[in-house]
Amino acid sequence: MAQALKFGKGVWATKTGSSMAYSDTNDRYKPLPFNVERDSIATRVNKEGLIEVVGHDKLRIDYTDTDKGVALLEPQRTNLVTNSNVFANWTKQGNITVTDNQVISPDGLQNASIIDFSNATSADNGIYRFAGTPSASVSRTIYLKGANGGETLLISDPNQGGGLTVTLSTEWQRFDYTGGSVSLCGIWLKNSVGNVIHAYGTQIEVGSFPTSYIPTSGSTVTRAADLANNAGNSEVFNDSEGVLFADVSALANDASVRHISLSDGSTSNRIIMALDSNNQIRFYFQGTGGNILRQFTVASILLPTKILIKYKSNDFAFWVNGFEVETNTSAITFSGLNNISFNNPYQGGTSPLYGKTKEIGYYDEILTDSELEYLTSYRSLSELVKELNLNIL
Repeated sequence: MAQALKFGKGVWATKTGSSMAYSDTNDRYKPLPFNVERDSIATRVNKEGLIEVVGHDKLRIDYTDTDKGVALLEPQRTNLVTNSNVFANWTKQGNITVTDNQVISPDGLQNASIIDFSNATSADNGIYRFAGTPSASVSRTIYLKGANGGETLLISDPNQGGGLTVTLSTEWQRFDYTGGSVSLCGIWLKNSVGNVIHAYGTQIEVGSFPTSYIPTSGSTVTRAADLANNAGNSEVFNDSEGVLFADVSALANDASVRHISLSDGSTSNRIIMALDSNNQIRFYFQGTGGNILRQFTVASILLPTKILIKYKSNDFAFWVNGFEVETNTSAITFSGLNNISFNNPYQGGTSPLYGKTKEIGYYDEILTDSELEYLTSYRSLSELVKELNLNIL
């Protein structure tokens, strides 16, 4: 299989303003990088499992879920907690003590706090803080671990019922709780009578799903949106035939549409793969002779999904996770294809793919069915379990 463009699959090279996509045909490497934009710093989890800050306009390769890394693209968000790593100034209910900067945190420094419920006398004893008056759904996240492991804790909002009950281990875990609109939002830790826990990295953000940690120290902080586009050129892509492959997952199954596009930047020549709402994978073609739109349902767009388009006039095919889901014999042709982008370049970069990308691949000729099945399948049961974070029962 002659692969004309490669991106990811455990091979990453990033610098300010770009991230490397490349071709290695004929044992010669050619850079075909994505342009990367983000007008702020951001964080990622590195290979050592530590949170680290990444500078402006630099693509984040995140290792939270896999040792091969993923390209992490997120929307703009603001952490409404003005001191994300200070707990001593939280409001306390009951006999609870807090000491900051006592424990090694997920960023490798001694800046995590001890919250001591040893003398708490009621399940309602806890600590909380407020952080703004948004008029939309709010996501709360916090890193926690137990001094001994097995401690239980309720994470909720001071002005809402319900919440999330969690059991802690002696390893750091990030927990999230999303609730509806309230006039004054906050985060509340309670119902941990007799326990000692460790805490780090509080985040409250407007949105129906949590995003990566945004450190704050004295004021709210906004992380700008990630953009990655325009990889390749007209010499890389074959207008007559080819294959576009992606191994991706979405950050949320909401009303957003998330695009990967191969196009010339216009409305008349475009090949699109999209993660849509209601766990839909969407394929769309627009070229000379018409267009094709198809949608297919998967178990969850939150899980890594291998999707593929084969295109050639009168010979189109769509593959998802090892299966050919449809073929099409429309007489559609393309001209001037010159870039791959994580958005809709012909609509001003709208509908960006906010998600996690393990791999993008482009082939400048159509492949056999056995090759297409190989590309979109898992090689073994152990790989399937590992990549999808499954549990063997």
